[in-house]
Amino acid sequence: MKKTLISVFLISLASAIVLLAQTREPRKPENARFGNPTNTGRNFQDLFYGVVKALGKNEMVLEKTKFGVDQAIKLDAKTKFYHDENPSTFENLKTGDQVWIQVKTEKKTGEMLAKRVYTGVIAPTVQK
Repeated sequence: MKKTLISVFLISLASAIVLLAQTREPRKPENARFGNPTNTGRNFQDLFYGVVKALGKNEMVLEKTKFGVDQAIKLDAKTKFYHDENPSTFENLKTGDQVWIQVKTEKKTGEMLAKRVYTGVIAPTVQK
């Protein structure tokens, strides 16, 4: 009789543990699918994105922008170019490149002037 009570107690204890384990939610990862969101997301949030459609000496035309239409970006002598966070030149740009641009918008005309143009796969460290 004593053995029967102990075995019933152990079986009920084991089933209670199994039920508790099943009711707990699985542990969620800290940063979802793509790791730490501050590594790249914050670096790109203030930049203008597009794909180079046409290049000119004083202007580049981008497609696939946030506006949904082709967008002209002015270039000047002060525009700096970077590829994978290393200094680059205008001559290294070509049609079809994905670019992230730090722009300054003229308040009177609404034209966008590129301050810095980033290409490559490494998230830029944006300078103010």
